[in-house]
Amino acid sequence: MATEEQEKVGFIGRLKQIGMVFSFTTKRDKWFLPLAAAAVLIPLALAVGATVLGYGLIALPLGVMLSLLALLIVLNVRSSKVFMAAAEQQPGAATSIVERMRGDWRVTPAISSTTQLDMVHLVLNRRGVILLAEGDRQRVRGLLGQEKKRLSKVIGSAPLHDFILGHGDNEVPLRKLRLHLTRLPKTMSGRDVNSLDKRLKALAARPRMPKGAIPKDMVPRNLRPPRNATRGR
Repeated sequence: MATEEQEKVGFIGRLKQIGMVFSFTTKRDKWFLPLAAAAVLIPLALAVGATVLGYGLIALPLGVMLSLLALLIVLNVRSSKVFMAAAEQQPGAATSIVERMRGDWRVTPAISSTTQLDMVHLVLNRRGVILLAEGDRQRVRGLLGQEKKRLSKVIGSAPLHDFILGHGDNEVPLRKLRLHLTRLPKTMSGRDVNSLDKRLKALAARPRMPKGAIPKDMVPRNLRPPRNATRGR
């Protein structure tokens, strides 16, 4: 009984989701409705024509099924394009994309960031350790350098990959991120991933000493160099 209720809720939820996607795509893609109309009308017109020519009543239900299939295909293609364009305007969108990929993708969002919303995300998979950077190119390069140096202490021989998201030279557009990640070779076993995951979590648990955390007055006066000691060096 519980299983049947879950299936009913899942089906209703799926219909609501399709309706939301349809509405979202319609508002942001001027070509969606014309293409959707064509996807529905063309198979129906062919089915009606086949019925009139005497090919039997089976052509009509077949035409309806083809119309629904064509509509879903158009919805999938156009909505993916719209959602990806909207995601590119949202900080942290890369983590949502990776988390929804098939397989064991362990994502830690914003392991390093700036007040200007530049971010570096950590991804762990059988393909190795992956750093995804988004934001200003110059600033994220500095963040990537810091994280590579920090991670190199614990990842050992595991491969380390890094990508800067964007549309410039040597950058990866968000819509192609999945393709780039899945093309990476699998060089680690599941046991290796679990072991490395524990080391990375232990590293993340270590408190970082923020800049300026030690007040000046905490340094004993007798250990401070004379004011003019470093002049001329």
